[in-house]
Amino acid sequence: MMEKTFKITAPEGLHARPAALLVSTATPFLADLTLHFNGKSANLKSIMGVMAQGVVTGSTIVISAQGSDEAEALQVIGDVIVSKGIGEEC
Repeated sequence: MMEKTFKITAPEGLHARPAALLVSTATPFLADLTLHFNGKSANLKSIMGVMAQGVVTGSTIVISAQGSDEAEALQVIGDVIVSKGIGEEC
């Protein structure tokens, strides 16, 4: 299992647009991808799960990946988070 930590910098936090972008990025991968925030976890391939976390600007999240393409999944998701202004890697 691999994981990366990010600080969310998007002004709206992880609301509809950034959540949809993360889910659409995560879905093609075979690895199990999980978003951890504030003691709770959600499937990163579920938009309702991601949005239900209530991640606001300035929050720190951890994304974990477990599976055959876990390294590639974390790299691509991290690239999207940074390049789309959703957050920065810690």
